[in-house]
Amino acid sequence: MNHRLDHIISVAAVCLGFAAPGRATTLRGPPDSVRVGNECIDTYEASVWQIPPENTVLVKQVQSGRATLAELTSGGATQLSPATSCSPAYPTNFPDDGNWTPVPGSSPPSPGVYAVSLPGVHPSACITWFQANQACLLSGKRLLTNHEWQGAAASTPDPGTDDGTTDCNVGKTGTPSDTGSRSNCKSAWGVFDMVGNVEEWVADWSDRASSCTDWTTSAGVPGHDLSCFGGPGGLAASSLPAALICGGNFGSLAGVFAVSAGRVPSDATFFTGFRCAR
Repeated sequence: MNHRLDHIISVAAVCLGFAAPGRATTLRGPPDSVRVGNECIDTYEASVWQIPPENTVLVKQVQSGRATLAELTSGGATQLSPATSCSPAYPTNFPDDGNWTPVPGSSPPSPGVYAVSLPGVHPSACITWFQANQACLLSGKRLLTNHEWQGAAASTPDPGTDDGTTDCNVGKTGTPSDTGSRSNCKSAWGVFDMVGNVEEWVADWSDRASSCTDWTTSAGVPGHDLSCFGGPGGLAASSLPAALICGGNFGSLAGVFAVSAGRVPSDATFFTGFRCAR
């Protein structure tokens, strides 16, 4: 087996929480992620890129967590739906319901849309849960569970008063900031922007919320974190599913414990993004 393939297999095995037979374990993961327990969590909120299907080298770089911003732009990739403008939009073959169709000639079949974790860009937004889920899968990843998201967010500073430059982006500027640019908005594990900036879809679903509270004040937990959780349930006609959203955004009551089941999975807003895990 060649050394490069051996390294990729070893990294993938570690991120799944086990070692391949005959290979030593290591705490290192792909360059675009941070190891949190037995999982590799994207260091940065996802930016979504459309990549020409013929550029298979760049696609493989993305899927191995090694693509840089310079390589993406020089390789003909286009960022889709940055949170500032949500333009250019996701292509018609990557619809809101996530049921994509392949770009002609793509092998293996792909819509040409990939989620990337890298610093220095606006995170992508205006994306449904279905699209976010598929973008992670196409990049060889998946959405975080709520359990994993909470673990990765540990010790991200309480937003307090946003100084507009280094603290978590929780509303002073009223606009999203570049991924990783808020130097103090970093968890104990080394994951950036878990609080504020764009809120993040996670894998879990729930009954859609019927109301919102500042639940941490009521429960005696530090912070003033928004909770929109717990809908009517049952078989009532008004009962709808919601996909959970964590962290809050640049215009809400954000915090490590902010969680919302307020929107159906087909919703897309300019303040909602995501990140992936391996």
